[in-house]
Amino acid sequence: MAVVSPKGVIIAAVFLHAATTIVCGSDDSVLKLERLIPPSHELSLAQLRAFDSARHGRLLQSPVGGVVDFPVYGASDPFLVGLYYTKVKLGTPPREFNVQIDTGSDVLWVSCTPCNGCPKTSELQIQLSFFDPGASSSASTVSCSDRRCYSNFQTESGCSPNNLCSYTFKYGDGSGTSGYYISDFMSFDTVITSTLAINSSAPFVFGCSNLQTGDLQRPRRAVDGIFGLGQGRLSVISQLATQGLAPRVFSHCLKGDKSGGGVMVLGQIKRPDTVYTPLVPSQPHYNVNLQSIAVNNQILPIDPSVFTIATGDGTIIDTGTTLAYLPDEAYVPFVQAISSAVSQYGRPITYESYQCFDITSGAVDVFPQVSLNFAGGASMVLTPRGYLQMFSSSGSSIWCIGFQRMSHRRITILGDLVLKDKVVVYDLVRQRIGWAEYDCSLEVNVSATRGGRSKDVISTGQWRESSSKSNYTSDYYYLFLLLHLVLLLHLRNFRFL
Repeated sequence: MAVVSPKGVIIAAVFLHAATTIVCGSDDSVLKLERLIPPSHELSLAQLRAFDSARHGRLLQSPVGGVVDFPVYGASDPFLVGLYYTKVKLGTPPREFNVQIDTGSDVLWVSCTPCNGCPKTSELQIQLSFFDPGASSSASTVSCSDRRCYSNFQTESGCSPNNLCSYTFKYGDGSGTSGYYISDFMSFDTVITSTLAINSSAPFVFGCSNLQTGDLQRPRRAVDGIFGLGQGRLSVISQLATQGLAPRVFSHCLKGDKSGGGVMVLGQIKRPDTVYTPLVPSQPHYNVNLQSIAVNNQILPIDPSVFTIATGDGTIIDTGTTLAYLPDEAYVPFVQAISSAVSQYGRPITYESYQCFDITSGAVDVFPQVSLNFAGGASMVLTPRGYLQMFSSSGSSIWCIGFQRMSHRRITILGDLVLKDKVVVYDLVRQRIGWAEYDCSLEVNVSATRGGRSKDVISTGQWRESSSKSNYTSDYYYLFLLLHLVLLLHLRNFRFL
């Protein structure tokens, strides 16, 4: 039988070998099987291994042979965008939603219809969308009696009066959202090589938000929801990895210029100069052990305990945070050291809540280099543009320190300000985070890791340009799976002699 795809690809499906005979009976059909190798013919061990080797080569490859790719939009500049977001497709037929990339959250949620307090417009020049469960043929609600509600979601869920598995989230800025969980399909691109991407989908549970408060209501940075990449069982990485569709490692490279954008993949971006620091175990966020801060290679007089969970909330790496935050005990000596280094080049001023410097020469190079030193010997070196924000006023360049004071809480948060212009790898298998300086406008090499083994599968950036030329491979793949399924269903009606 031959099937012609819409793009003209002919796929031949040979359902039965010519030597196979089908005998039809009144009740069941009988499939008579014949030996390929007669009993009287002996094979050597080498020949048997050759047969096995050929068989192994025909086995379907694991879907983790590729990586899952998500586009990145937005920028780190708080006076332009102030966040990075991606696009995710949900439902049947798939609809696209713009969701903020957030490693500090465990749940993917989107605004649903109806929604109380959800913004209708966005100043980010994106068209806001609302997920309608009734418009998706594959959507279903998660009830309170569903085992997924009281097992997987036991720390995040509750029960609404109408028996829906519900949630309420509060964020550090005072905003919040609540809603209920939906089970539906997520569609995404699984990238196999630099010229081959397969359109894939998987069952997925996400939040359907019907109430938003605080900053989530404001149009200035409004998006359709949050793309949770935390370590919890609800996160995007955890759900896809559990189904064997993605490795338990993801990476991003966020462009720091005003055009923004970048790369995000469920897979490991490979850089030979990547340095790693271990994750603090048994923490809900991506906590790391920051041990010291150096300005111009001089270690600042800060008690290391300020950065640990033993005396506070520790140090967190969080893409959902635009700037970076230090507790008082670290912020004061940090600002003093920078002020001392640039005192001869300009005067300190306050701009809004920023500590700034009016540098008449306009040269950012007068600012010192900053090093964040972590457990395991890993250092994150910040050039001046890695911790400063620039404003122009009356011909002068005003440079402001992007690190903010966290007076009410002993916590250090490293947000997009310091994560931009770097490859950042979250390796959940080895429980570590790594980074390397990189121009995120360039292509990146990515590998998928499974069972301790890695496989290089793509140079991202190339495949998007050529995907329109190679989309037929997706048709081939799905038609093959369809024919394979038809064959399996067909054979279920036969009994074997």
